[in-house]
Amino acid sequence: MKLINILKRATAVVAIAFAAISAAHADTPTTRDDGVTVIHLDEYNGYFSAHETVAGLKAGEYEFVITNKAEKLVGFQIQRLSDKETLDMFPLEPGETRISRVTIGEDGVRFRCPINPTPWYDLDVIKKG
Repeated sequence: MKLINILKRATAVVAIAFAAISAAHADTPTTRDDGVTVIHLDEYNGYFSAHETVAGLKAGEYEFVITNKAEKLVGFQIQRLSDKETLDMFPLEPGETRISRVTIGEDGVRFRCPINPTPWYDLDVIKKG
């Protein structure tokens, strides 16, 4: 029983360390001269990976650059959190990259793949622009 508890704790420590290392390597989103902030997302089989950190975003114009890294058709759907209105939605062929330009308000947005179902990714901690 003690060995199982030690293994559980070791696994938790490794998971926390991995998350900290991953977060440390995430870039800060860049905002172009036209005021649009760019976030790159890679979509795999069942999950998204962000190149930039999505913590502490400000309300404003965003371009999500989505690349299909899966070996099958996937999709991208982004909704406003307050009323669940779909702001953009499209399919992506394997290896395809598309851009979704949306306005994010203080209420935030959420995104997912509606074709290869992924959980919703909520971006709900949005600061005033």
